[in-house]
Amino acid sequence: MKILGISGSPKVGQNNDTLIKEILKIAAERGFETDAVFLSESKVAPCTACGVCAKGEKCVIDDDMQPVYDKLVEADAIVVSSPVYFGTMTAQLKALCDRSVVHRRQGFKLSNKLGAAMAIGGSRNGGQEKTIQTIHEWMHIHGMIIVGDGGHFGGILQKPAAEDEEGMKTAVDTINKVCDVLEMMKK
Repeated sequence: MKILGISGSPKVGQNNDTLIKEILKIAAERGFETDAVFLSESKVAPCTACGVCAKGEKCVIDDDMQPVYDKLVEADAIVVSSPVYFGTMTAQLKALCDRSVVHRRQGFKLSNKLGAAMAIGGSRNGGQEKTIQTIHEWMHIHGMIIVGDGGHFGGILQKPAAEDEEGMKTAVDTINKVCDVLEMMKK
């Protein structure tokens, strides 16, 4: 089974990119195939609501989102992490979410996949829960099954994330919960 990690940060190699690499390492050690999308290395334009995808055609915007469409469909679970920007997800991640409408309009291709969210804020209560809620809303709209960290919403971290022991525990708990549920689904 495959787990896709998506880092919604526009900053290369920073907290969210590092977090996605760390949680995918845990999943790989548990025997899962992994893949990643780093928006810090990608250019994904916003949706223009042209309606072409509603007619069964592929998105007309030719950018780095094209390979992401396949990665989303191939994954059994999708784990998304975003820094908190002005109380919610980044514009780059919002563009990816909006552009994924093609999968909803063409047969709910993300339905019944597992989804989990993580957010990194500048302070302990820096908007992480609202950011995670926004990511969860995207997942709900696709009909995904949302997994938390076993007690709360998902990975809630404060930057610098690598130094946030309490936050890293929520991220580790989240990826382990995703792996546990995938293993149960496989049986």
